[in-house]
Amino acid sequence: MSAIDKGFVVLAEFKVREGQRDAFLALAYNDANESLANESGCHQFDVLVPEENGNTVVFHEVYTDRAAFEKHTTMPHYQPFKDGTAPLLEEAPKVRFFHPAARPQN
Repeated sequence: MSAIDKGFVVLAEFKVREGQRDAFLALAYNDANESLANESGCHQFDVLVPEENGNTVVFHEVYTDRAAFEKHTTMPHYQPFKDGTAPLLEEAPKVRFFHPAARPQN
């Protein structure tokens, strides 16, 4: 049994400038919807807002593998998201990559 299950998970945290959350979310939802509709390697794309900070947005994305994520960054809908959100952010996003841990079999 492998210690790693299949899949590639991306967690991206964005600190959005005051008053810019709605504009950011519009771009985020477009990226998420287009990714799910047009990328066979994108299996999940959640846009999350933590209860404790209204200016933070977190993406939880699940891809088949790293190659599927890399392909995501070349898709036509990705560049407008990247370019459109850059001026809306307080700082560069924090992006972390994960592989699901395999569950032990009984």
